[in-house]
Amino acid sequence: MTGTINSARNAPPERTRFKLDGRSVALDRRVHAARGDLADLALAGVLFSAHYAKAVPLTCVAPGAAIVSGTSPTAEAVSELLRGETFHALDVMTDWAWGFCGHDGYVGYIRRDALDLLETPSHRIKVESAPLFSAPDIKAPIADHWPGGALFSGEVQGNFIACAEGYIHSRHAEPADTKPADWVATAERYLGQPYIWGGRGHRGIDCSGLVQVALGQAGIVVPRDTDLQCEGIGAPIDSDAALQRGDLIFFPGHVGIMTDGKTLLHANAHWMAVVQEPLADVVARLADTHPQPIIARRRISA
Repeated sequence: MTGTINSARNAPPERTRFKLDGRSVALDRRVHAARGDLADLALAGVLFSAHYAKAVPLTCVAPGAAIVSGTSPTAEAVSELLRGETFHALDVMTDWAWGFCGHDGYVGYIRRDALDLLETPSHRIKVESAPLFSAPDIKAPIADHWPGGALFSGEVQGNFIACAEGYIHSRHAEPADTKPADWVATAERYLGQPYIWGGRGHRGIDCSGLVQVALGQAGIVVPRDTDLQCEGIGAPIDSDAALQRGDLIFFPGHVGIMTDGKTLLHANAHWMAVVQEPLADVVARLADTHPQPIIARRRISA
């Protein structure tokens, strides 16, 4: 509910009543942080809430951490933060924090132990998965693996970049502000990675996550979910126009990336992996259940 708050003129001060005026506005709760008891202070002029909180930016320090819809053990994973990405916390509890992701505004809960103080990244992992060495030696024990796109702050020491958790080989990282010229090549690094609903590259990825992380590493910020991407990425392509590398093909609840005029790269539940296959095969597979398998074709300007 939106509008102004007016107190009744004749009500006693200790029992002041409030009235909401104005038209209701339907907010997409995926990207507007508001729940029954609390809302982002930035929404104070748009949405009435019993309480507001100012977001506190924190850094994800886990290799990857699920963003979930609630604190129940069965809560659905809705997205994922990668190492070094920002989470804006509005409510911090013992085990959980509620708020929104810094790169796309996506709202949800994240484990509290995955967050720490805000960090300014200097480097980004540029391979599909990079080993985190316990010492600056390729024979040293592996402490962890960081996913492609993970951000971290470190100092170059010979062939390694030293960071708080260990050492990343310089062949596996690049300056954080690097923008690859071919974002589709970034997406192709994920070939073979398992399909995981809500994933963005830590041990698995989904269709819209693949589009988001690949474009994000090229400096192009896009929404998280397929429907939002369909509305907000690029420009429509005429139905009779030839397709080219980098075009996005939208299906009901799904999206893929053209690697050339006929081949689609996509993370999908049919193969349970990121694969390349002829676009015609995907259309044929969907034709029995969807009269119009392709609902949109969009092209991103250079």
